[in-house]
Amino acid sequence: MGCILVTGFEPFGGEKINPSWLAAERLPAVVAGRPVEKLLLPVEFGASARLLCRRLEQLQPEVVLCLGQAGGRAALTAERVAINIMDASQPDNAGFQPQDQPVCPGGPAAYFSSLPLKACVQAARQAGVPAAVSNTAGTYVCNQLLYAALDWAQKNDCAAKTGFIHLPWLPVQVLDRPGQPSMELDTMVRGIQAVLEAALETEEGENNGSGTENP
Repeated sequence: MGCILVTGFEPFGGEKINPSWLAAERLPAVVAGRPVEKLLLPVEFGASARLLCRRLEQLQPEVVLCLGQAGGRAALTAERVAINIMDASQPDNAGFQPQDQPVCPGGPAAYFSSLPLKACVQAARQAGVPAAVSNTAGTYVCNQLLYAALDWAQKNDCAAKTGFIHLPWLPVQVLDRPGQPSMELDTMVRGIQAVLEAALETEEGENNGSGTENP
């Protein structure tokens, strides 16, 4: 029995907080009998992936769940696919703004999440938390992180169930954004915990597509 690794990001884009790290911090220390390791990542291309892969090598976790902020979304959105592209509409926190660059030169066009997405979404909904499958993780640092994690797993024969969930803004983040959706932190945490439990309960082979895709 292994551990669970959950990552969250520091604030970016002028925000003072990032719900992904606040939610990760608030998760219990143990979920479904597995210890939960938490890792804060910089919103930086390259650096975030390197830190994550180093921790993956150290821990060899059973489940890897990366969290990120997606302002404007109204639900927890489980990402189905990571694509091999970095195309930033704004600089990352280190000032880097890649355009049409691969995450991994020569790597597959895409990787599918190895989480059982439908089961995870259903579990979150049963816990009373809006959730859905998303078919785009964007082309910013979140997508890069998921691609790097799945690429590392592929190259290191790691069977960890690995995926990414985008979170809505917190209510305090939409005070000056009338009409934009938000979600309470406790609701996010309840949904994320349900996702982790579903990932651990679902048998191998129920992952709704895994491995690589070359469109």
